[in-house]
Amino acid sequence: MAATVTKRRARTRQRLLDAALHVFADEGFGRSTVEQVCDRAGFTRGAFYSNFSSLDELFLALWEERSARMLDDVRDALAGIDPDDPEAAVRAAIDATPVDDAWYRITAEFTAHALRTPGLRRVVAAREEAIRDAILPVFVTALGRLGRQVTDERALGDALVAVHDGTAVQVLLQPEDEGARTRRQALFMNVLSAYSTPREIS
Repeated sequence: MAATVTKRRARTRQRLLDAALHVFADEGFGRSTVEQVCDRAGFTRGAFYSNFSSLDELFLALWEERSARMLDDVRDALAGIDPDDPEAAVRAAIDATPVDDAWYRITAEFTAHALRTPGLRRVVAAREEAIRDAILPVFVTALGRLGRQVTDERALGDALVAVHDGTAVQVLLQPEDEGARTRRQALFMNVLSAYSTPREIS
């Protein structure tokens, strides 16, 4: 019986997360309401509040879910890295970091909301740091398999995040421009090269 309840609760939670993604994208985070999310998911407010205390908490859960999926995709892309064609795996890893119009709009709006909310601002900063710290070892390991060592891991992590965020805007504003994606990949490759050096052979 307990297992059935747990599975039902997990399904309810997932439906709320899926509904929130659509509501936030359609309405904007600041204009979305608990009622809209519940209507989209087909649940009552009671179902919502038995899983989340607020829309802020719901968004953070959605963010965590998508971040975990992205990390898995990047790790899978780099797992089969070929020393004879290292750029192929790195390009696959870069492509695994999503450039999604709806998700970008949602996160941009939520970030603005967090900047106006001191307590939430600290939570978001900690989440960003956790994502960076989770994805960085994947790239460090991949570079190691290519015979390179990272010179400054913190700087590399910050640079990867900066390139991702900055080039995502360019790609989204110029969806028909393949050059924007090509330049995005080139910038990532340049950052990986700039913050690593060939490993010395002893």
